[in-house]
Amino acid sequence: MVHTDQGSQFISNDYRKLIAHWSIKQSMSRRGNCWDNAVIESFFKSFKTETIYQLKKIISQQEMRWLVSEYMGHYNHIRPHSSNGYISPAKFEKLRLDRLKEIEENLGTKKC
Repeated sequence: MVHTDQGSQFISNDYRKLIAHWSIKQSMSRRGNCWDNAVIESFFKSFKTETIYQLKKIISQQEMRWLVSEYMGHYNHIRPHSSNGYISPAKFEKLRLDRLKEIEENLGTKKC
């Protein structure tokens, strides 16, 4: 499945034929609702700013796959995010799960 906004390139017949050829299901955000894609739009803004625009030359498809994979690891496990109090998503999730575990343990030890 590929999820996009309703930009002209994504509603064109050529694009729809291409994804149908590869048996890819299309999903679109609601018209005029920027919040539907906010998270992925933010990711791609960061990705392009921090990697693509820094490239000095055109790279191969294999190099691009490697770059995307490396960036996703960096983005999720190392890069601080302002929305998470300037920690990585992986660290944020670990802290959240640790806190839930602590709450569950405390609930199990309390007498009613």
